Amino acid sequence: MTILLFLPKVAKEKRKVKREFVQFRCSIYEKKMLKLKAKKAGLSLSEYCRSAAFENDIVERLTSEQLEHYAMLVKYKNNFTRISNMFKKRNPKLAREVEQLANEIRMHLFNFKK
Repeated sequence: MTILLFLPKVAKEKRKVKREFVQFRCSIYEKKMLKLKAKKAGLSLSEYCRSAAFENDIVERLTSEQLEHYAMLVKYKNNFTRISNMFKKRNPKLAREVEQLANEIRMHLFNFKK
């Protein structure tokens, strides 16, 4: 099973030397929230602020627990598809129901990627 993680657009900016310094004021609470969101996105606070300022998409990284659940859903989908194929000749109604369940899991997986 392959799980792809997409790198943020700011990865290209790492090659450029950053010489300018920008400051802005915020409350302690706002700073903590910015740091938390940057950590969830796998970015430094500076990279996160730059991405937000330039309206780039900021993608939250998946935790190991979330990746584990995603992998489990993929296994369930594959198993239900196999069960459906096994019952096609003997019990077509059951096969359709199992296939429908596998398709529902597949749709959840597609929505999960977005």
